[in-house]
Amino acid sequence: MIIYWLYVVYSYRKEKKIKKFLQEFKDFATRGNVMDMAVGVVIGGAFKGIVDSLVNDLINPLLGLFGNQDLTSYEAVVGGAVFRYGAFITSAINFIIMAFVIFMIIKGMNRLHTLRAPKAEEAPAAPTTKICPYCKSEIAIDAARCPHCTSEQP
Repeated sequence: MIIYWLYVVYSYRKEKKIKKFLQEFKDFATRGNVMDMAVGVVIGGAFKGIVDSLVNDLINPLLGLFGNQDLTSYEAVVGGAVFRYGAFITSAINFIIMAFVIFMIIKGMNRLHTLRAPKAEEAPAAPTTKICPYCKSEIAIDAARCPHCTSEQP
């Protein structure tokens, strides 16, 4: 009987932990940052297709004019192993184009952010002078005596 109650209590605690875990996951997944990141990943995947097409259909044929064949077909065979360095060069070109475009997008977003952000006002500088309470002359803030009336400063 005790074992049964221990099992019931353990199951109840485990069920509460699972519900709490699922609630935390739901809160995390529906936060704005995660949704923005998901949209970015989807758009990035679609943009990768455009860049692949640009490289495969436009840039590689232009580069292939010099070798009279497509760049992706370049390969080297060493000891039975095939090294497709043309495909690697194509991937490197894809990466460079993607990195450049992302850099330009981030640079533009940062520029927009600085244009839209309100300019922070400078804090007023600390005073370097004070007024003598006796002769009302302006004196250095750290003066022990007024140079005009020679009174001791508080």
